[in-house]
Amino acid sequence: MRDKALLFINGNVPKSLPDPENYGLIACTDGAFHYLKRMGFPLDKLDFISGDFDSHSGSDEDMYEGKFILTLDQEKTDFHKALEIIQERGFSEVDVFGGSGGEQDHFLGNLTVAYGFKEQIKIKFYDEFSEYYFIPHYFTLKGVKNRMISLYPFPSVNNITTKGLNWPLTNESLSITSRIGTRNFAVEDEVSIEYESGDVLFFVGIKEIEYPAIY
Repeated sequence: MRDKALLFINGNVPKSLPDPENYGLIACTDGAFHYLKRMGFPLDKLDFISGDFDSHSGSDEDMYEGKFILTLDQEKTDFHKALEIIQERGFSEVDVFGGSGGEQDHFLGNLTVAYGFKEQIKIKFYDEFSEYYFIPHYFTLKGVKNRMISLYPFPSVNNITTKGLNWPLTNESLSITSRIGTRNFAVEDEVSIEYESGDVLFFVGIKEIEYPAIY
């Protein structure tokens, strides 16, 4: 995994933190820096901290000043700018913590940023409920029996077929304005999805759940 980057951004504070030894690059935005400090994350492991630093407030942070990258472009979010730096440093895969929660326009903005980078960087979000990411036209995931699975068209997907889900799809279409594929669940250990065109944001629950638990 050390060819993968780890990025913390300023959404909901993670309940637990991943092992930094599994990553080749570790970064955060300036807002996330503060919760990492509170949680006792080894800040010396950070390769860079990016943002406009309007939240920079403690003299104890000065020891990390050499890792600060000032990004003042107000046309881009801190998440967007951090991904650009990660890409410039040669990484094409990144795990993101803190992408959801908080103000919901930030969450939607983070998804839009990830969509814009999906052809260049494989971005996987983690929160206390699920992992979520954009999937290719042919996709398989194992070890998911009894996990919540949601398929969210972004904004639409055509001729989608699924296997291993409780409510399967066969050459059907989904659209953000009419029909979406959320709150399904895996009845097999392996789930496979293929679709002809469009884009799908795929959610898989972290924990097994009991049924009926769909709403």
